Amino acid sequence: MFKLYTAPGTCALASHIALEEAGAAYTAERLDFKNSQQTTAEYLAINPKGRVPVLVTDRGTLTETPAILAFIASSFPQANLAPEDSFAFAQAQSFNSYLCSTVHVNHAHKMRGYRWAVEETSFVDMKRKVPETMAASFALIERDMLKGPWVMGEQFTICDPYLYTISGWLEGDGVDLAGLPKVAAHRRRMEERPAVQKVLADLKR
Repeated sequence: MFKLYTAPGTCALASHIALEEAGAAYTAERLDFKNSQQTTAEYLAINPKGRVPVLVTDRGTLTETPAILAFIASSFPQANLAPEDSFAFAQAQSFNSYLCSTVHVNHAHKMRGYRWAVEETSFVDMKRKVPETMAASFALIERDMLKGPWVMGEQFTICDPYLYTISGWLEGDGVDLAGLPKVAAHRRRMEERPAVQKVLADLKR
């Protein structure tokens, strides 16, 4: 059985949804970021990065959302969560890598400026830039990357819970979803899926 370490409002939601979509046997343990549980010695022994998600498997521990999502898809091929074609799979990985390396980093500048600077004025400036950078990233996704109805087209894949997770941050980042009709429609489709509904309900308990 897998064990997923997660925290409310984080990108770990994507892995949580993917596990549910795959029909995996797993447990989920929520960390309390408000009380810095992710920095405790106990948790750092599990993930020295001090972040989520973490997926503990019988073969070891995995970190980083794109890696965890790819592992889930390959571990449960019957769930059809990734394209079988190698080029299409690389395209899916490209999409998830963009979310991880660019879009999530844009978002992190709002609250995690200390990762890149030491002056308070720098933090303010970074935060001010977030609506612009997030809007630009999602304009690109809307125009060129979200094929519809799902990210990769007709097939629901591991890209979809990841896009759903990060698009959920847009309003808080000052981005109006009204200008992103395809992304907004994708969010609505995701919220109709039983796996998403179950995960969201579990997180409220």
